[in-house]
Amino acid sequence: MHIDAHYPKCFVYYLILGSWLLSCLLHFEYFHLSRSSFAAPRSAALIVLPIAPDASFLPTPTVEAYNRQRSTSSSVVASPSQSSSQPWCEGRYVFMLDVPSRFDMLRDCVAGSPLFDDMWSWCAITVNAGLGPKIGPVAGNGSDGDTDIIPSTGWYSTDQYSLEVIFHNWMRRYECLTDDQTAATAVYVPYYPALELHQHLCGFNTTVRDGPSEAFLRWLSSQPTWAALGGRDHFMVAAKTTWMFRREPGGRDEGCGNNFLGQPEARNITVLTYESNIWAPRDIAVPYPSYFHPSSAGEVVAWQARARAAPRPFLYAFAGARRIKGQLAIRDRVFDVCEAAARRGRCGMVDCSHGLEGSITCRSPRKLVSLFTSARFCLQPRGDSFARRSSIDSVMAGCIPVFFHRPSTLKAQYRWHEPEPGRTNSDDRRYYVLIDSNDVLEGRVDIEEELSRYTDDEVTAMREEVIKMIPRFLYKDPRVRFEGDMRDAFDIIIDEMIARMRRIKNGEQLIWKGDGEDRDEDLIASDS
Repeated sequence: MHIDAHYPKCFVYYLILGSWLLSCLLHFEYFHLSRSSFAAPRSAALIVLPIAPDASFLPTPTVEAYNRQRSTSSSVVASPSQSSSQPWCEGRYVFMLDVPSRFDMLRDCVAGSPLFDDMWSWCAITVNAGLGPKIGPVAGNGSDGDTDIIPSTGWYSTDQYSLEVIFHNWMRRYECLTDDQTAATAVYVPYYPALELHQHLCGFNTTVRDGPSEAFLRWLSSQPTWAALGGRDHFMVAAKTTWMFRREPGGRDEGCGNNFLGQPEARNITVLTYESNIWAPRDIAVPYPSYFHPSSAGEVVAWQARARAAPRPFLYAFAGARRIKGQLAIRDRVFDVCEAAARRGRCGMVDCSHGLEGSITCRSPRKLVSLFTSARFCLQPRGDSFARRSSIDSVMAGCIPVFFHRPSTLKAQYRWHEPEPGRTNSDDRRYYVLIDSNDVLEGRVDIEEELSRYTDDEVTAMREEVIKMIPRFLYKDPRVRFEGDMRDAFDIIIDEMIARMRRIKNGEQLIWKGDGEDRDEDLIASDS
């Protein structure tokens, strides 16, 4: 009776107590789930961008952006609208233009289209966000030149002209994109001038070759972002050498290339090419893409160890083709020297001279990487221009490059990537050999004799310098969240580009690549 008499009051007390306990439980679950949702993903998880037929004009995807300057335990969602609230992006914002579909070079690259299925079309390079087909396990017993030197992950058949696509996919997940033009330090232009030119590279009249890029530049210069600085805070990638975009006005219709970089609207844009015009401050050379696109620092360390330990039976190696009518005398001499030395087991060689068969042979990453990891030195005579993709491939293989022209050296071309952090130009850092081409052609220097002068200890030290350069010359897989702390070619490019744009916006007149140094006139040699 006592309890029954006070039942209403007890009921109220129990109700209040139960509500409080339920509230505590719900708050605990919410806090726990919130922490879980913002925790770093497990190391095995890869955040993959969708492979789209229109990689150039898709909206920015919502992906986890990895901030290289913060702890790996934190992750944020990267999108233009959200990046503006990130404090570490102050001064690093990039506005990415939305380019009209009529300038989309990949609009016909859709599954089932003839271009998509044609291995020789530009659509083929769009596979895996521009990395190309994945390199599978080695087939056969290695008698055809293929070996098992390439690991099972991180390696792709990457076309040398695919950097426009790869770079755009990387920029789509750059953590400091912004949709506020006024807050941006730089403006990225996702246009593919090399792929556009590739359709009519040679043999077309100048109107056909120049017309599309002229139309694009007219559109670009009409945009609101252009008005403030006349395009001086804009940058883009052009995945060919600068000379292919500098055809002299009034040239013959039978020539190659266009006048993209000669147009008035283009003269203020910073253009990243594979080989720069060392007189022009706006086009800066960046490395060719290699076949190695890792998704973790562990993959890089493992490959460096493999390249360091690889047996190298050849003193030197060369991969390339002759030029018709002896147009490049030093290249023909290198070809002759290596061909003769190959019969004595001193030179390894991949001959790309035999038409379609030679072209296919030199598109085999396994054969090229196998060759370069089996030699101490890799010969790099100039080709159609001073810079060669083969130079980058030799770095990836830990093979000491041998140059015959000073403008071909990594130091001359890749001024953002070649310097080792923390070391000055006065430091003793030998990692390549430079032999004057005229000395070779006039018989004053024998290539094999010159390379034989280096002792085992000297070769080991030089190779180690090359292997340490590997991270700075590779491009990470742009589709995934990179695991570990490592600065690659992308990181260096964006850091240097942001620094360059800050100087421009501060009113500085950049004369030589933005570094304030005098021109290296000795880089321009009369040798051929």
